[in-house]
Amino acid sequence: MPKAIGKVGKKYAVYLPKSVAREAGLKVGDKVEFEVSRSAVALRVIHNPLELALTGSKFASMDPEELEEISLAEQARYEKGSA
Repeated sequence: MPKAIGKVGKKYAVYLPKSVAREAGLKVGDKVEFEVSRSAVALRVIHNPLELALTGSKFASMDPEELEEISLAEQARYEKGSA
């Protein structure tokens, strides 16, 4: 894990070195979570769920026919419950 020195600025803004931001995969506007433990602060990236859905690795697959079958079954179940 690379180490670098950053800076705390006005209003306690933390400025990360570019090398650290790149290594962590941070982009401008990303949300992060801070965890404080004594004198240490851990920073974790909070990934955007939409971005993950569009660009993340896929771990399941479904063909259109299977999706349609599930959709029709759910619609029928919904109609029975609302009648």
